[in-house]
Amino acid sequence: MNSPLLPGRVVSAHGRHYLVEMADGSERHCYPRGKKAGAAAVGDQVLIQPQGRDEGSIEAVCERRNLLYRSDEQRTKQFAANVDQLLIVVAVRPTFSDDLLGRALAGAWSADIAPLVVLNKIDVAEALQAARERLAVVRTLDVPVFEVSALDAASARQTLLPHLAGKTSLLLGQSGMGKSTLLNVLVPGAQAPTREHSQALDMGRHTTTSTRLYHLPEGGDLIDSPGFQAFGLQHLSAKEIERGFPEFAPHIPACRFYNCMHLHEPGCGVLAALAQGRISPARHALYARIVRENEQGQHRY
Repeated sequence: MNSPLLPGRVVSAHGRHYLVEMADGSERHCYPRGKKAGAAAVGDQVLIQPQGRDEGSIEAVCERRNLLYRSDEQRTKQFAANVDQLLIVVAVRPTFSDDLLGRALAGAWSADIAPLVVLNKIDVAEALQAARERLAVVRTLDVPVFEVSALDAASARQTLLPHLAGKTSLLLGQSGMGKSTLLNVLVPGAQAPTREHSQALDMGRHTTTSTRLYHLPEGGDLIDSPGFQAFGLQHLSAKEIERGFPEFAPHIPACRFYNCMHLHEPGCGVLAALAQGRISPARHALYARIVRENEQGQHRY
């Protein structure tokens, strides 16, 4: 007779192999079994059938509050579930991508997840003001922007930990932004590998290769994910893309057509606000790119 199913939480994912944390704090190496289990993601609550001392099969994935995906040139992949907030790490140097930051924000808002931005490496004084100016549009969207240097561990913890306590936060960042260094500051003992960015190419190299959930000593959880150089949104519907640009919302009721795409339609409230300077041209241009990419099935940026 099989033993009863036990609840657990996925804390690490490697393909279709998962590490599941049980209620007593122990961990089991698990794999999904049957259609009900489906594909799990880090942060999922699951029911497992224990097997042996430290293994098990995932029999079901419990209902999720949300699920985050991202796409690359080959596929769309789910990678985190039941997230309260998205912690997007950018840096003074190397140069961060406004396009990737905008896509990450859109992905968060489309899933009703609150985004926060961390500007890292503020000790690079000569480039700090330029980075701040590039984040001005983000600040106008009421997104909190926290300035830290991961090299000043005590100050970084003091700045960030109060906003992470009691929540599940997904740590996301373009490669080279110092995300792994910041993780090591926030979660002593995480021992995430770090690597200097390539100054010649002005870009980072991937150091995190899988998604993993860590418990913060002061309470709350932090999910670390691989650094990215692309953040696709091919899984989003037209309405979900629209939701990823919340500054459009006050102007949509003024649109003449109920199915307005806010691109070239006559009587569009969003385009009117754009013309009046009430919506950022760069943000609207990003919206238009995402819509067209999804319509054409493109996976390149």
